[in-house]
Amino acid sequence: MTKHPFDHALLLTSGSSGNTFLGATSPAYWNMVGPFGGYTAALAVQAVMQHPALLGEPVALTVNFVSATNEGPFTITATPARTNRSTQHWVISLSQRNAAGEPEVAMTATVMTALRRDTWQANDMPMPVVPPISDTARDHRHGSPVWLERYDMRFVGGSIPAQFDGREAGSLTQLWMRDEPPRPLDFVSLTAMADVFYPRIWLRRAKRVAAGTVSMTTYFHASQAQLADVGTRYLLGQAQAQAFRHGFFDQTAQLWSEYGTLLATSTQLVYYKE
Repeated sequence: MTKHPFDHALLLTSGSSGNTFLGATSPAYWNMVGPFGGYTAALAVQAVMQHPALLGEPVALTVNFVSATNEGPFTITATPARTNRSTQHWVISLSQRNAAGEPEVAMTATVMTALRRDTWQANDMPMPVVPPISDTARDHRHGSPVWLERYDMRFVGGSIPAQFDGREAGSLTQLWMRDEPPRPLDFVSLTAMADVFYPRIWLRRAKRVAAGTVSMTTYFHASQAQLADVGTRYLLGQAQAQAFRHGFFDQTAQLWSEYGTLLATSTQLVYYKE
């Protein structure tokens, strides 16, 4: 069976120590000046998931994009900083060799994993009422960054402006999404999909300015079993900014299953320049 492009891009091999993994960037998930940020974040989760000392499942992830990741090989170090009876805390870094052959850090992250228990549960953020998937058309953008071809995205509202004319509007985007080609949902793919939203400032101001995520935190509210139940079906994603100021804005995002289960929430800080 042919390996899915995402699984090929996430391929990590053991390094010189039990906490070290080796990999290489994938052209299939390339953005403008480096890999798609959601893919880079997914690498941090993948390193933890492959670690022999893993306890439980991912619950929280924070990724700091220190610099753009260059094309080529990289090293990921995933260290279990502390393991308790039901929780585990990880420190992760991704580094690459510079022109002088010295390692330079391009990404740092922390991950918390835990043994999940069956408890009382509720959705206090219900899925919004939107048109069904069958009534939405796939968004095709020829000449866009190649990573966009790796997702089937169907905008319900808040798609990329047809004209960047400076006309201000709201910053809310809602869309149906899944991997392309379809791939069963898991924690690494959910991590990447939490970052598929284009910069909110492009929508808020209808102005295409330089922007890039600096830090992103994702909370996983679903278990692996719940993700497996989703399979290859679509997710509904929603993202909106809260404040634009001094060259930075934030963005909150939610991802629901087709049946209304809130799978993950995310907050990120984005740098922008005019």
